[in-house]
Formats: sequence, C-alpha cells, structure tokens
Amino acid sequence: MNPTTTSRATARLRLTVLAALPVLVLSAACGGGAGGAGGTAKSDEIASVPDTPSAPRPAADGGTDGGSGSDGSAPSTAPAGKSAFYDAQLKYVQCMRGKGGYKDFPDPKLSGHLDWTKIEEISSRPGQNEAAKGGRKGICAPELQRAMQAEPERDQQKDYESMLAHAKCMRDNSVSRFTNPTMSGGHAQPGGDPNPASPTIDGNSPAYKQAREACRTKLLDGLDGMQ
Repeated sequence: MNPTTTSRATARLRLTVLAALPVLVLSAACGGGAGGAGGTAKSDEIASVPDTPSAPRPAADGGTDGGSGSDGSAPSTAPAGKSAFYDAQLKYVQCMRGKGGYKDFPDPKLSGHLDWTKIEEISSRPGQNEAAKGGRKGICAPELQRAMQAEPERDQQKDYESMLAHAKCMRDNSVSRFTNPTMSGGHAQPGGDPNPASPTIDGNSPAYKQAREACRTKLLDGLDGMQ
C-alpha cells in the first residue's frame, strides 16, 4: 500500500481487520517482539492499565477523548465510568505505543471507540501504514481482537441510516462518486469508493478533505473508521 491510497483503505479498515485477525494473531505469535515503525520498542515501555474497576459503558458522545497521552502513558483523565470495551481498547492503545512502535497512537474516546481520524493521519505518513494494522507484523493483533470482541452490539439499522446520511452529504459536497452503504444479512456495510481495491476517489484532495470535515457529524460514534 502506498501513501496515496492509505486514507481510503483505512476507511474500511475494521472490516479488513476482522477478516485478517487470525493471520495477524499467528504472525504476532511467530514474530516475537519485533519493533514498530518508530524504531525498536521494549515491552517495558507499555503504559500500565489503570486499576479503576470497570463500570457500565459510558454514553457515546461523538468524539470526546480520554486525554492526550502521546508520550505512551495512559490517558491523563480516566473516564468516570469505564466499560470493558474501553479497558480493552486502552490495552490495545498501550500495546501500539510500546511494542507497536507508535508513541503518538491516540487515546480511545470515552465511548471506547478508537479515534480513526488521528489513526488515519498517522498511517498516511510514508512507511507508517502499519499504525492501522495492529503494529509491525500484527504485534498487537491479540489486543485488537480482544477489543473488537468486547465492543457492545450495535444497532445495525441506525448504523445504516447514519452511513446513508453521510454518503449523501459527501455527494452533496462534490464527492459525486461516493456510494451508499448497503444492508447484507442484517449488517450494515459501508459505502464510499466504488472500487476500494483501485481507488477512484482521491482521499488526499482538498475537496475530499473538506467534504469529510463537513460531513463527519453525520456518522455515529464508532463509524468514522468504517466509511
């Protein structure tokens, strides 16, 4: 994957990771403690998980972060009611900052969802695309898998309606080829580029970035890495 196509590829990242997780987990098990993109990182650089016990999942707020934490530490202010999902995502983030080699990997939001806008920005840098794939050789794939398994069940109809509104907004903002989502087997499937394998939409163009900014509020929390 080259830097030009990274942004559009990460738009469907979570679907790709779900399919690739068994391979990533096997690679992580066989690959040992390989370092990440920013140089070799030792396992003792991983931040400690806060001891605060888990509580019911906090309400999604559409984008509030748990803190900056770009130095590899835990969020400076832990959410008042952390869920098992948040805890699992935090462990993944800490792995990515340590063994994964991405010290600026962003904190999870208070809802537990990752900040895909920031992750896409990191993975768009030359040689940094593994920031969106669980680190070098999938070193943090086990933590990513556990986080995905801990995610609360979503309302697929609401997700579909959210992505549909977002797709329409993107087209209204000059990204005319942006396709609608679909429903398959009761699951919402994201729209976007009509040919993700060979993108026809330039995700790095000023017009596209302006449309993304104008339409970002159309997506429910947790969908920003899907479409």
